[in-house]
Amino acid sequence: MSLKALDYETLNENVKNCQYAVRGELYLRASELQKEGKKIIFTNVGNPHALGQKPLTFPRQVVALCQAPFLLDNPNVGMIFPADAIARAKHYLSLTSGGLGAYSDSRGLPGVRKEVAEFIQRRDGYPSDPELIFLTDGASKGVMQILNCIIRDQKDGILVPVPQYPLYSATISLLGGTLVPYYLEETDNWGLDVNNLRQSVAQARSQGITVRAMVIINPGNPTGQCLSEANLREILKFCCDERLVLLGDEVYQQNIYQDERPFISSKKVLMDMGEPLSKEVQLISFHTVSKGYWGECGQRGGYFEMTNIPPRTVEEIYKVASIALSPNVSAQIFMGLMVSPPKPGDISYDQFVRESKGILESLRRRARIMTDGFNSCKNVVCNFTEGAMYSFPQIKLPPKAIQAAKQAGKVPDVFYCLKLLEATGISTVPGSGFGQKEGVFHLRTTILPAEEEMPEIMESFKKFNDEFMSQYGDNFGYSRM
Repeated sequence: MSLKALDYETLNENVKNCQYAVRGELYLRASELQKEGKKIIFTNVGNPHALGQKPLTFPRQVVALCQAPFLLDNPNVGMIFPADAIARAKHYLSLTSGGLGAYSDSRGLPGVRKEVAEFIQRRDGYPSDPELIFLTDGASKGVMQILNCIIRDQKDGILVPVPQYPLYSATISLLGGTLVPYYLEETDNWGLDVNNLRQSVAQARSQGITVRAMVIINPGNPTGQCLSEANLREILKFCCDERLVLLGDEVYQQNIYQDERPFISSKKVLMDMGEPLSKEVQLISFHTVSKGYWGECGQRGGYFEMTNIPPRTVEEIYKVASIALSPNVSAQIFMGLMVSPPKPGDISYDQFVRESKGILESLRRRARIMTDGFNSCKNVVCNFTEGAMYSFPQIKLPPKAIQAAKQAGKVPDVFYCLKLLEATGISTVPGSGFGQKEGVFHLRTTILPAEEEMPEIMESFKKFNDEFMSQYGDNFGYSRM
């Protein structure tokens, strides 16, 4: 019988080769167990509201009014909604061509892009051009758009940190390009060594790969580190020397849990370095409403800003964006509210600050509880989560466990994570889904479970890990990093 176009055997090989561990084998097994009635704690994905984080009140009030504008005509609307939320809803509706049900410009609403530009200027101290800002359905769509413009064939390489968020490996594979790994150094708190970058580029070029761009994730996912200003300077100088586009994934810039290394944007460091670098390095920066204290993952709102990108290239990127007609308009409103929140003196200001500060302070405590919990476990070591939403502990698996995994046809850390899931209901992602050095094993978990549940979750993990190490250990000892 002849094969049809959508039979598995005839599918695009790039689709079949594409892997996305965050929603992979562990997630699918967790979903099966949940259907069977087992309580599952989904820590596999940074999805704050799914783990109990409450939405911020003010943005939801504004978007509710935008979604149901007839409420604005109700004489009692002021009894339900604060005056500043009503005013902002009217403002955003005035920016649209027919409310939230109408397409916007393919780059996003000009008024919201102007608010994003003003936010960037306040953050960095340098001007930002709204015409070089595109609003997107989450940062992921922006990353995919830009990589689609950069990757021409399998000989085009993208430098990606390892461990990395699998959006990058999956998209590069889907587009037929080549991922060029550069390894972060776990013993140096997941630091980046520019010498490793040079080696990665040299090795790729020796194999006929044209390295065209470099990805940084700051703060890191899954590793949780914050890049220092000195490190960013080295990276920007490297990109200038090697003529690489820098893709700055900065979606966790609100998620900082220590005071020693605050977030600083790639654009600010680039502008601070002055000419010629500030006029030469091509930079694309990404942000989202899905992370930070907003956590509005389901709204799918994001943006990217282009720095030093030629006008003709911007036109081509606009053309590609136009294929999808319009980014999600309600998400654009969320983005406008994120970059332009209530100000001192506004009716909703105190409540907004109270809610957002409460979320961040709780996340900081949870980061410490989780790091300390992992480090109290046998054969487990974990760097402190400086930022983002994840812990990425190293699990020193005994030889017996590695052998048992091999016999089961599983990668060793997948074997460990499946056993953890079956025993405790904790759904994680094995480190192999993010990339790691040969013979080293990790798992990634979010720090998002409710703070009051965190001690019980860590105790459950510790009990499982102790039993696992006892079963497979033979007094196997762990030499800390």
